[in-house]
Amino acid sequence: MTVLVFTLILFVGAYAAGLIGSLTGLGGGVVIIPLLSVFLGIDIHYAIGAALVSVIATSSGSAAAYVREGITNMRIGMFLEIATTIGAVVGALVATIAPTHFIAVLFGCILIFSAMNSLRKKAVHVLPESSPLAKKLKLYGSYPTASGVVHYGTKNVAGGFVMMIVAGVLSGLLGIGSGALKVIAMDNIMRIPFKVSTTTSNFMMGVTATASAVVYLQRGYVQPGICMPVVIGVLLGALTGSRILIRSSPEKLKVFFAIVITLLALQMIYNGITGKI
Repeated sequence: MTVLVFTLILFVGAYAAGLIGSLTGLGGGVVIIPLLSVFLGIDIHYAIGAALVSVIATSSGSAAAYVREGITNMRIGMFLEIATTIGAVVGALVATIAPTHFIAVLFGCILIFSAMNSLRKKAVHVLPESSPLAKKLKLYGSYPTASGVVHYGTKNVAGGFVMMIVAGVLSGLLGIGSGALKVIAMDNIMRIPFKVSTTTSNFMMGVTATASAVVYLQRGYVQPGICMPVVIGVLLGALTGSRILIRSSPEKLKVFFAIVITLLALQMIYNGITGKI
């Protein structure tokens, strides 16, 4: 396989990854890593390095729009980033010494969980009052809606902080944004409105991925020849996916792509168990 053919395959695969990631809300990394490690035979550490760089690019691009619209709560995001960054560095350090088959099996399990969670109906809840600790840290806010500004409070700050450490570890270990766990921490534990939790999670992903990527870069696992077509492909795919999402039924798309992602996850688990990765 020539360098040109390899680059084109990476670009097309990354485009598909960005498209699927955008439509499901799971991010392109969930498809990039199986593509590189299973189908192209690239060492999973290099695949994770490329996925982390793509997460940084896509998160930075989309997060800016949500911040402009006033939906993202930057104060909550920056506070919880303390937890995810610590976890991400720990996860990245563990990943550089962990057996590749263990990473593959764990990645597959988290992928299945993320796919199933993307199909879950999201409850809409707005807390009128914050807990004492949340008030002290000023972890509350408001966001605009068609019917006016909605004010919300938060609770269970300690529980959300601990869950964010876990999300950070998995992000650094597996090279994904861990958006599903971050949303669980903010939506289910801290009771932040779902619209705010998803946009704030997106804002946090880039910082978390950057912390992990530094470790992978120092270990030589971030290769420009792999990362360049992956980043461009994922960005273009995510842009296309956002346009398709406006004109189509998101629920039907999520079911279809959840099946695709689950099949990829099972393939990763199988290859990990059999030692092919």
